[in-house]
Amino acid sequence: MGISAVNAPTTTTPTTRTVDLADGLAVTIDEYGANAEGTGVLLLHGGAGPRTMSGLATALSEHVFAVSVTHPGFDGTPRPDWCDSVADLAVAYLDLLDSLDLTGVMVIGNSIGGWIAAEMALRDTKGRIGALTLLNAVGIHAHLPANQVVDPRTLPPQAVTKLSFANAAFRPDFSTLTDQQRAAAAANQQTLAVYGGAGFTYDPKLRGRLRRITLPVLVVWGEEDGIANITYGRGYADSFPNSRFVPIPEAAHFPQIERLGQTLEAIGDFVDTVVKPGPAD
Repeated sequence: MGISAVNAPTTTTPTTRTVDLADGLAVTIDEYGANAEGTGVLLLHGGAGPRTMSGLATALSEHVFAVSVTHPGFDGTPRPDWCDSVADLAVAYLDLLDSLDLTGVMVIGNSIGGWIAAEMALRDTKGRIGALTLLNAVGIHAHLPANQVVDPRTLPPQAVTKLSFANAAFRPDFSTLTDQQRAAAAANQQTLAVYGGAGFTYDPKLRGRLRRITLPVLVVWGEEDGIANITYGRGYADSFPNSRFVPIPEAAHFPQIERLGQTLEAIGDFVDTVVKPGPAD
């Protein structure tokens, strides 16, 4: 999978469909490109919703089959009552990879999506996953209070976006939202709170489990993230036995939006040198 930062994403219209999984769970997915090789990338969004991954999915689809999910309950999709944790989503998305018959998959997760990706790798008994890429992920508990993830529920939306985007041009203008859009955003946050559970942004035992993940892991971090700071990110990367940490300047919680080219470059180099290295010179 050759990925270059100089390749600007072309306009790709994804195919949207619903995949029925176990116990009455239906997951909405967007498929970018065609599943021609039995592998691909799975993209998992954070609390801001699936649209935050669409640009990255489009760019990656120039090189590999890309599947972007909508977590059940987001954007008006149904969520069974029993599906109420990150662990539930992790198992569901492993079932999804079974249904799509994909192996050697790179799972790319942003924010809580990164937490889900890590939980997937811990449960991947069928060897579906080949590598992880975590983009300003949450999920572990910080050793020091100063490095703990900010709980966005304690702040007004404008403050959250200021912490989330280094460049003001990327911050949404809430004054332009319709009542329907505001209601949809509030519903998404309610769903996020369900999945986050008691700790909301972390599982206190997750960090200790990450040593079990021997897959190659890329941790990409927007250096100016005010939600999960860069020290937290380095601690996340250090929790894996086989990881690479790449800071992205002039980006915050969504490096795949603010610095798409640099994020693609980091993923491409990771694939070329770690995941699928070529023969030595």
